[in-house]
Amino acid sequence: MAESIMAPEQSTPDKQFEQALRPRSLADDEFIGQSRVKTRLKILIEAALGRGEHPYQVRRPVHPVVGKTSRAQIIAPQPGPSTGISSGPALGRPGDLAALLNSLRAGDVLFIDEIHRLSKVVEEILYPAMEDRQLDLVTGRGSGAAQRTYRIAIEPFTLVGATTRLGLLSAPLRDRFGEIYRLDYYSDPECAAIINRSAGLLEVQIRPEAAEMIATRARGTARVCNRLLRRVGEFFLFKVDG
Repeated sequence: MAESIMAPEQSTPDKQFEQALRPRSLADDEFIGQSRVKTRLKILIEAALGRGEHPYQVRRPVHPVVGKTSRAQIIAPQPGPSTGISSGPALGRPGDLAALLNSLRAGDVLFIDEIHRLSKVVEEILYPAMEDRQLDLVTGRGSGAAQRTYRIAIEPFTLVGATTRLGLLSAPLRDRFGEIYRLDYYSDPECAAIINRSAGLLEVQIRPEAAEMIATRARGTARVCNRLLRRVGEFFLFKVDG
């Protein structure tokens, strides 16, 4: 059980539980911590609005240790723009990424986790999509086949790429992003604030000293904060008579 709580991978129940606790905005009482990154993001979005541009057209990668999915979903609030989520290993063929890009609506956010694991041939699909909002498709591959290239216009979108190994991201792809943000581990007081916020959303009463105790065991990660809060709450509910 302890291994499942601390593991980076999520089971389906964990995903459903944590989805309900994700922050919905960059407000300090919603998205706790990461003040430097939040300030830069707010300036970026407000500047785009001031120029009369769609704020979701700004491209940026995230070099995260925590909070990457929440930040991607904050950039695309509901209703309106939505978030498409994939990962580098899942996009093994150019056609996989091409189909994903072609399905995006105007203003949508495409979040690619472990973006450094994209193959070079798949990366090449991204280049015209990021620069010109165009999708290049090649037909007739193979020996003796006549090759043709078709260019298809796609809707303006935001690409958020997450990686914990920025040095493995190819230079051509890295240079096409407008901004790079580095997310830090949360401090113990920030973890305690996250636990108190989640407890409020779950309508669970928790003492300050209990939140602080859980925070010191969360390894500076919001996901672990919420998992430990859930397990501790279950223990008290079923083992300590409520």
